[in-house]
This record gives sequence, C-alpha cells and structure tokens, in this order.
Amino acid sequence: MRLRDLARNLDVKGSVGDLDREILGIQYDSRRVAPGDLFCASPGARTDGHRFCQEAQTRGASAVLVNRVDAIPPSLPGIVVNDVRHAMAIASDILFDSPSHQLWMIGITGTNGKTTVAHLTRTILEAAEVPCGLMGTIHSLIGHEAFSSVRTTPEAPDLQRMLRYMIGRGMHAAVMEVSSQALALKRVVGVAYDVAVFTNLSQEHLDFHKDFEAYYQAKAQLFRSLTQEQNKGPKAAVVNGDDPYGQRFAQESSVPVLTYGLSSDADIRGEQVKISCSGSEFTVVLANGCKQRVRLPMAGQFNVLNALAAITVGYLMDIDVQVMAAALCRSPGVPGRFERIDLGQPFTVIVDYAHTPAGLENVLKTAREFTQGRVFVVFGCGGDRDHDKRAMMGQIAGRHADWVVLTTDNPRSEDPAFIVSQIEQGVRAVNGHWTVQLDREDAIRTAILRARSGDVVMIVGKGHETYQIYNDTSLDFDDREVARQVLRE
Repeated sequence: MRLRDLARNLDVKGSVGDLDREILGIQYDSRRVAPGDLFCASPGARTDGHRFCQEAQTRGASAVLVNRVDAIPPSLPGIVVNDVRHAMAIASDILFDSPSHQLWMIGITGTNGKTTVAHLTRTILEAAEVPCGLMGTIHSLIGHEAFSSVRTTPEAPDLQRMLRYMIGRGMHAAVMEVSSQALALKRVVGVAYDVAVFTNLSQEHLDFHKDFEAYYQAKAQLFRSLTQEQNKGPKAAVVNGDDPYGQRFAQESSVPVLTYGLSSDADIRGEQVKISCSGSEFTVVLANGCKQRVRLPMAGQFNVLNALAAITVGYLMDIDVQVMAAALCRSPGVPGRFERIDLGQPFTVIVDYAHTPAGLENVLKTAREFTQGRVFVVFGCGGDRDHDKRAMMGQIAGRHADWVVLTTDNPRSEDPAFIVSQIEQGVRAVNGHWTVQLDREDAIRTAILRARSGDVVMIVGKGHETYQIYNDTSLDFDDREVARQVLRE
C-alpha cells in the first residue's frame, strides 16, 4: 500500500516527504524493522519510540508514524498524528486486510480466569469442528502450532499479523484474552469482536490504572466495541452473573446478553457442584432447559465458573451440550493453572498463577475444600507493581493457610526483602503463621519437606512462567520443575 492511501484512513495532522512510498509492513520496535516497513514511534512505559526513528531509517524503513514532526529523520517520509497508538492500530488492521472481519472473534476480559476460559472455549469449538486460534498469556495456538507470548494481548501489529496467519491456516474463529492494559493502550482498536466474555473484577493493575474505576472503564471498552456485523456469527455479551460487576458490564453491551453462574437466575447455570483434588463435577442447565453432567479435570468452584463461561460461548454456536461435556472432560488443563505436581507422594502439590488477592483466596479456599490435613502456601508479590495488594494478600494467606512461606516473585527493581515485609504486615494482622525464605527454590523446598500425608502445598504467583526477573535480568526458574526436583530428592 502507498503511504498516501494509508494516511487517508488516519487522523493525520501533518506529513513530510514523499507520500507515494510503498509500505510493505509495520513495526513498533526499531530492532525488528525490515526494508519497506512503516515504523511507528509509539510511547512506551520506559522509553519513547521517537528516539529510534533514525535507527528505523538505517534498517530500511519506508516511512515513520510520529506525533512530533521534529522526530522525522531528514529524507525520510513521515506522517504526524495526535495519537500514535491509535493510528498504529488502524494502520495495522488495514495493512493486514482487516482479518478480524473474517473470523468469529471472542474477546475475554476480567481480573482472573481469562487464560482458562480461552483454552476451554477453544477446546469446545475445536470439538465441534470449528477451527479456532487462540491468543493469550501463555502462548498463541493455531492448529498444532504454538507460539510463545510476550504479553497477554499483543501490540496491534503483532495481533493483526497473527489474526491474518490464523486465516491462512484455516481458522474460522479466534479466542483472545483482552487485558485492561491492551484496551487502555489501544492495542485492539479496529478488532471486530463478536462476543465479549466477562469473568470477574477485583483489585489488580492499580499501578497502571489510576484507580479502580479507571480499571473498570478500560475493560468496559470491550463490551462497547462489539460489532453489529451480521455475516460472521452470533453476537453476545457473556457475563458472570455471580460477580458484583456483572450487571454493570451487561449494561455496557449493545448486543444481547447471556449470563452464567451458580445462582438460580443465571441464563446458563451450574448445579450440584462437587470438588476434589483431581477435578470438579457439576450439572449444567442451559437457557433452553437442557441439562448435562460435566466432569472437569480442574479443581475449584472458580474453574466451574470458567467452564460455564466457555459452555455459554458454545451455546451461542448451537453446539450440542454432550459434545461440550465430552470436550471438557478430555481437556488437558492449562499450564500453571491449578496444575498438580504428582510423583506419587502422599500429599498434594499444586502450582497456580494466582497473583491477585481474589485469585489467591480462590485457590486457597479450594485447597481447603478437599484437604484432609494442613494447607501450606508459598508465594510473594511482583516488584514494581501494585503495592496496596501486598498486605491484602498476606491477610488472605494468613486466614486460609495453616502455614505461609513468603518468598520472591519477579522482584524487578525492588528490594525483595521490602516486598516481603509489606506482605508480612498482612499475615501478622490476622495472627497467621509464617516464615520468610527469599530464595524461591529454598522456599518451595521448605514447604514440601514439611508436608505430611493429606496436606496440600500451594505454590502460587508464577504458574506457567519459566523465569525470575531481577532488575533487567531474567533467570531461568520454573516452579513446577523445582517442585518435581524436590519431590525426587
């Protein structure tokens, strides 16, 4: 596409140079620029992309997209806009020929559960022979291919590139985790979502959003943006009716709303729930009155709600409830989400990603439901993130666990001991029992070696992650592998 033609679709306030330059691709990272690319100088959390326009030119960029004319290098064409991120998203959609308009698009948002709902939804659609791609926190999945993820929701050029690739690989639908940051940073502008799923809302990312209302408003954008296109598939807002914010999200939608939950007034509800360490069982009652017993190899009432969300999406597609139940029963689970580490030991070891107050409370309450002995929990809080949740999580751990081992969790630029001291305040406030072991491997070893028959050891906060971040250094670390090694010892 010619730069001139692309510019007609953007809110341009000025331009420099030859607008007849051909644009072959789009990039926001100057290190990845290839000849013919449009380089978008987007502002970042740590640095401003305008600093790298010269590097982009050196690497062969055809033009730059900026919000400051003085950032355009001599002899390089440029487009000046007020909002680089918004323009980058629109340009990405155009350059990849609007792939979201050719897929049934499902966006999932909420504080907890997005990853699990996305995987279970894909499992159901694939079982019904609806080829479905997935983008999320752990990875992107397209057929038998897996691509590791850098962030929950990719930047707009990467997102649109992946959607176009899905179409090329024969996908008919795409299910995506949509984070509040992605919505606030306009990564999904131009994406034509048909279904929006709301899981739950609790404190998280308040280091990024100025307050809880701003956090809510960011997520609400997904429901306001639902497309009215009639040729792609059913349109709906799928809302957790058991969550206090469910009704408010439902009111944001201009398309029909379906609620799910365990309450009697949910459109699609779960009844007769049974939880064990190996999974969950429940009866799903559909809006049309059909009932089906479902066995899910994932423990916890919160996972029952996650499964109900996925079933509701399947219901929109008229997928037979028996097909959905069979698919969920065969589901392999999600890496690092209430994942059991079992080497034949007489107690239970579980690794989970829970890194919010509500997430921690959910997994500890679930552990308490099936344990015959004590509950141990190993966790910390990430550095350079919401400080207010640290004491809250300490209180939750102190209330629901018999013994708490406080340790590191991606401390980044903060002092690990300082982070732990803030968590300690919460444990102390509820008279909990705890110890501190800043080395995470030793913390996991300490908890497992104390466990006896019938106990449950919860290792939470990192889940699927295979690294520890200290300052700008990332070290190899996997809770699951460490737990296995200790069990072998």
